[in-house]
Amino acid sequence: MSNTGGPVNEVDHEFYRREIESFLPDRIYDAHTHLWCHDCVGWSVPGAPQDVGLEEYKRLMQDVHGPRPTNALFIPFTTSVELESRQQANQWVSDHTRVDPSNRGIFFIHPKDDPEWVRQEVRRLGLHGLKCYHTMSDVDPTWEADIEAFLPEPLIAVADQEGWVITLHMVKSRSVAEPANIACIRRYCETYPNMRLILAHSARGFQPAHNLEGLPQLTGLDNLYFDTSANCEPIAHQSIMRIIGHDKLMYGTDLPVSHFRGRSLSAADSFIWLYEETPVWGEKHQKIDPVIVGLEHIRSLKWACWSERLSDSQVEDVFYNNAARMLGV
Repeated sequence: MSNTGGPVNEVDHEFYRREIESFLPDRIYDAHTHLWCHDCVGWSVPGAPQDVGLEEYKRLMQDVHGPRPTNALFIPFTTSVELESRQQANQWVSDHTRVDPSNRGIFFIHPKDDPEWVRQEVRRLGLHGLKCYHTMSDVDPTWEADIEAFLPEPLIAVADQEGWVITLHMVKSRSVAEPANIACIRRYCETYPNMRLILAHSARGFQPAHNLEGLPQLTGLDNLYFDTSANCEPIAHQSIMRIIGHDKLMYGTDLPVSHFRGRSLSAADSFIWLYEETPVWGEKHQKIDPVIVGLEHIRSLKWACWSERLSDSQVEDVFYNNAARMLGV
């Protein structure tokens, strides 16, 4: 998604007061969010400094959570395949994770990393798992990469031995409905039960039809979890609650995406991102003022929780308890 949109404004504040404030629990665990230094990524959040560490993260979270205390699973990010950039990104997250023992951080990998080197680096940095990303694969285009191309089995084996978590943003055009993705997820989870696999973006269910089709084939996996990050489709979250169970779903902001202006939207058998500059906001009857993704995303979760008739305590599970338990907080 492009990094468009101005700083948080009064339209966002009014939306928060009307749609979000009374719904959110008293504390938040953000199971998918990023910290970064500008040298590693080349983008920034409107209204924020180029480098975002723990204190800046806390300030930005007030835009979507208000005054609620927020802990997080921090994910490094880099747009470079070079080892030096990945090391810098991982060190940045390590430095800012160590400040609060209730926070966790994971290690950004390349599929060609030596598994024993990864083991020692994660231990040295005091991190708690792995983050893979399709852009590190050799497949062209990377959006069609098999999971094994950017999350190879030897790294899964190390995560299993160490009891780590792994955050996976799967790709391919039909996401969790793709037979190759289903087969790989089942095999990894069944073969390596001591690691915990998190499918990001509600199983990348930006097209919820993919979740409805694929999730029934992923039931019964005790070490499979989901984070909701940046997905604005209520049925994507609702399908996980109903097919897998609300206790496997964890809220996530996906900062910096949370502070871009627009939303994801399912269409046909795929999805699109509506950006602030996308020419869809000036409808004939009125002008629409888009809000930041983080607020749209929370409202989609609100609607999903309402549709599934979750109790207040179950909503608290999604927004805090599930992640805290899974991460040993």
